Amino acid sequence: MAVDEGKLNELLGGFVADLGGSFQAISAVIGDRLGLYRSLLAVMPGTPAEVAAEAGAGERYVREWLRGQAAGGYVTYDPATERFSLTEEQAFALASPDGMQIAAAFHIPVAVAKSTERITDAVRTNGGFGWHEHNPALFEGTERFFRPGYVANLVSSWIPALDGVDEKLRAGAKVADVGCGHGASTLLLAESYPRSQVTGFDYHGPSIEQARSRAADAGLAARVTFEMAAAADFPGTEYDLVAIFDALHDMPDPLGAAKHIRESLKPEGTFLLVEPYANDKVEDNINPVGRLYYTASTVVCVPHSMSEEPRTALGAQAGEERLTELLHGAGFTRVLRATETPFNLIIEARP
Repeated sequence: MAVDEGKLNELLGGFVADLGGSFQAISAVIGDRLGLYRSLLAVMPGTPAEVAAEAGAGERYVREWLRGQAAGGYVTYDPATERFSLTEEQAFALASPDGMQIAAAFHIPVAVAKSTERITDAVRTNGGFGWHEHNPALFEGTERFFRPGYVANLVSSWIPALDGVDEKLRAGAKVADVGCGHGASTLLLAESYPRSQVTGFDYHGPSIEQARSRAADAGLAARVTFEMAAAADFPGTEYDLVAIFDALHDMPDPLGAAKHIRESLKPEGTFLLVEPYANDKVEDNINPVGRLYYTASTVVCVPHSMSEEPRTALGAQAGEERLTELLHGAGFTRVLRATETPFNLIIEARP
């Protein structure tokens, strides 16, 4: 077999980047847990000793951590002063309380890695591995990863893109957020539309307890409730709006869930489906976003969907065509792409 040295080196270059990225995930989680990004923001331009003192951490560890973060482009190093800092973009992405908090996303692969053996067994046997079986850090990382996107888009663009929904919510509507997890999207809806009554449903009991705690802390317990229920049998009827955020593709029976949602809506109600962005053809998803979603789907989304019958396993890159077909099969007659972001498809479905 003739090996093209140039192509091999290109492949190895990607390998080095990926291997470094896997250690970056661990490093970022440590930095997030210890508040190292925030500490750097507080003292910058700072020396490792100053950052360590601010964070209450060991200087020698922080020195190595800062150098690794600088090599990866997550912080900035000035060789003239031997001090570290954050650009405005780095600060917004990593350190600002109101920013993107992208370091939180690294909690997801680190948490999943703790279940590697069991997921490997599921792949080997064509079995399943449920969401609830993962390390709890996965639930925290998922909520913190998705929340900034919801804050940036849900009320400002996604809801207004739906026909007449913003007006209904402002006047006072009955809303269900299905698969709500820790309740980030649920609480945002309740906070933004004080006349509406919002209920979050999730089959995972610990997540519901966390969501209730957050509702109390936010002073929203009077108009938002959380109940433990699955997507295919959550209680209530005559909903004006039912929403699922980044969760339908994980479900073992997404068609059953969509049928139940169809039955729970008012005749003029709306199903808001937010899913990971995907094109319909595999070749059009061979890009960094597709890579993120396909690989995460292999170890999180597909294993959960395979954990119960009918084991549909849509996967995180199902695409608009397949999702539309499923929604029509559930009885929705009007299905359209309301809007999109680089990371999400926002689909509106009507009975």
